[in-house]
Amino acid sequence: MSDSKEKPRNTLYEDRVSQAKVVRKWVFISLIAIVIIGAIMAVSGYAYLSSTLEPMDNENGEEIEITVPIGSTPSTIGEILEEAGLISNSTVFRYYVRYLNEGNFQAGDYTLSTEMSMEEMIHAMKDGKVMQEPVFSFTIPEGFWLEDIVSRISEVTQHSEEEIMETIQNREYIESLIEQYPMLGNQILDEDIRYPLEGYLFPARYDFTDENTSIETIIESMLERTQSVLDNYTAEIGNSNYTVHELLSLASIIEREAQTSEDRYLISGVLYNRLDDNMRLQVDPTVAYAIGSHLYMTSLQDLEEDSPYNTYMYEGIPVGPIASPGEDSIKAAVEPEVTDYLFFYARVNGEVIYNSSYEEHQEVVETYRQEWIDAGEEAES
Repeated sequence: MSDSKEKPRNTLYEDRVSQAKVVRKWVFISLIAIVIIGAIMAVSGYAYLSSTLEPMDNENGEEIEITVPIGSTPSTIGEILEEAGLISNSTVFRYYVRYLNEGNFQAGDYTLSTEMSMEEMIHAMKDGKVMQEPVFSFTIPEGFWLEDIVSRISEVTQHSEEEIMETIQNREYIESLIEQYPMLGNQILDEDIRYPLEGYLFPARYDFTDENTSIETIIESMLERTQSVLDNYTAEIGNSNYTVHELLSLASIIEREAQTSEDRYLISGVLYNRLDDNMRLQVDPTVAYAIGSHLYMTSLQDLEEDSPYNTYMYEGIPVGPIASPGEDSIKAAVEPEVTDYLFFYARVNGEVIYNSSYEEHQEVVETYRQEWIDAGEEAES
């Protein structure tokens, strides 16, 4: 009886072992197949990428003349080169420019050859001679709100403020920009964000040779500048605990608060300390942005503005940037000064006083607050 009972058990065990071997065999074969397919795709992708970087014609090179207009972005230049038959893929060109951390191309006429590699063309176009005078130019100061930027662009172009606003708030267009620029993410489409591109349009001088330059070309020129600056700090951003969007938000606060480079880094250190201690940032420029008015002085009533931008009411970094920061403020945001300060107070004359304790900070506020009251009354009179 015992032998007849044991036999089925042994048979069942052997079947399970056999099935397990079959499963392991197929898992192994599947893994090998995945590795092989992945390797083929990687090799194919590398081969394609390498071919796009190489000269179009190594043996019978043809010289081709092109013109790079003032204000051209890497995207625009890539399209010019592709149309001329000098490169095979303008998108690869745009990303390769970023990889090389290049971008300060000179407008002008160039004679390039199909024997030149993509990298050789990039370097060649950094030494051009400007051949055209700009038809219109504009300068965006550091710390401008997006509304101010739109107004400045409208003053020198044929585009109305309404047209520009409509374009830069068009969801389909914004989504296309997110695909083009690594710095942009879906968070700029958050319903609490006032303007998706606030803080992303770089403050600088812009020149254009075509009076009919599109709104899209102007905006993308500004985005290219910001992306180029951020690319300089790729390692620092990668090591940060904050996203690009959060760092630009901090940079915009720093830009609105500080007048000197030294203060930018110290104020950045204070902001980091407050965030680390789970304290509200409590910075006045965020209140002004929340209200939508350039306040000369923040009142107690202003502090009660219920907005995700108001850092007196809500903890953490605001929902988005409150202005366009310059490179020094961006650098300060990713490289804050290490300090013990938790408070700072900006005087009317631009001096910034730092303290580690609330009591000391309040003494400073009481000492110098009247300066702002007097200055505000003088400005209104």
